[in-house]
Amino acid sequence: MKLDERKMKLLKAIVDDYIDTAAPVASRALSRRHDFGLSSATIRNEMSDLEEMGYLEQRHTSSGRIPSEKAYRLYVDSLMCLPKLSAREIAAMRGYFRERMDEIEDVVHQTAKALSGLSDYTAMVLAPQYRKITVRHVQLVPVGVGRALLVVVTDAGVVKDALLHVPEDFGLAELEGISHRLNEWFSNQPASAIQDVLDSHVQDEMSRYRSTFEKIMETIDLSLRPSEQKDVVLDGASNMFNYPEYKNPEKAKSFLMALEHKEILYKLLSDATKMEVCISIGAENPLDEIKDCSIVTATYRVGSTTYGSIGLIGPTRMNYARAVAVLNHVGKSLSEVLKGINQGE
Repeated sequence: MKLDERKMKLLKAIVDDYIDTAAPVASRALSRRHDFGLSSATIRNEMSDLEEMGYLEQRHTSSGRIPSEKAYRLYVDSLMCLPKLSAREIAAMRGYFRERMDEIEDVVHQTAKALSGLSDYTAMVLAPQYRKITVRHVQLVPVGVGRALLVVVTDAGVVKDALLHVPEDFGLAELEGISHRLNEWFSNQPASAIQDVLDSHVQDEMSRYRSTFEKIMETIDLSLRPSEQKDVVLDGASNMFNYPEYKNPEKAKSFLMALEHKEILYKLLSDATKMEVCISIGAENPLDEIKDCSIVTATYRVGSTTYGSIGLIGPTRMNYARAVAVLNHVGKSLSEVLKGINQGE
C-alpha cells in the first residue's frame, strides 16, 4: 500500500488536530475542519488504510483515531512547518534575558525559565561543557597573609571567589609573577588541557612554586568542571500536569521519577550536541519512565563552537514545530548573552 500525497495530507491534518485537541480524530470531524474536497466515507477509508499501515491507532471501536509514534516520526521528518513566533512572544523571550548576567549559572537558570515559560513544557539546559571552555585569563589577588583569590576568565564567563592557600611569604610581586606565567601558559588553551600544560611547563627551576601551581590547577579544575548533576538545569516540571495525558497520578509520578535521573538526562543532552536539532519520540527515549514522552533538543554556540544543548520534554502529542521554533530562538538569545559575557559587555 502506498503512502501517496492524499494520505500524507490527511495524516498531517490528523496529527495537527490531535496535537490541538488531545481527542481522537473522527473522519466526519476531519471533513468539517478541513477542505479536502473528499467525502466523509472516502476519508474514513483512507484513515483505515493509514491504520493498516501503522500510522494511526484506534483504542476503542467507536472512537476516532490517534497518531502512532510512526506517524509522529514521519510528521517531524517530512510534514511539519516551523511557525514564526509572534512579536509578543519574542518580546517575552527577550525579557528573560534583559537583566545583566555575569555568571554562567545565572544564564543557565534563566534560559531554563525562558524555555519552560514560552513552551509550556519541561525545560532542560546543559551548561557550557568543560571540554569546550577556553581559558582567557588567570589572576591571583592577595586577600591576606597566606591566602589569595583566584579569578579565572573563560570564553564562557567568569569564575569568582575561588580562595586558596599560598605560602605566607608570597606578596603581591610573587602572585603577579605567577599570574603572568599562568597566562603565558594557559591563554587560549582548553580547560581540559590544563594539567598537561602544567606538566610540560613547570621546570626544575620552578620547583619552589610547584605545589602552589598544583593547588591552583586543582582549584581551576574544580571551578570549571561541575558535577553532571549540577550540569543539567530543569524548569517547568509542573507544566506536564496541564496535559490530560498526565492527569493519571501513576503516570505523573513516573515522569517525576524520570527527572531524578539527571545522569541520564546529562548523557542525553551531551549526545545532543552532535546535532543541530534532535527529536526523540516515545520508545526512542532511553528511560522507561519517559517512553510516552517526546524530547526535542537543540545546540547553542559561542561563535562557531558548540558549547551545550537545550531541550524540552513533553507528551508525544507535543507541538513539535513550535518546540523547535522556541528552542531556536532561545538558543540564539543564549548564544548572544554568552558572547556578551565573553566580550565583557
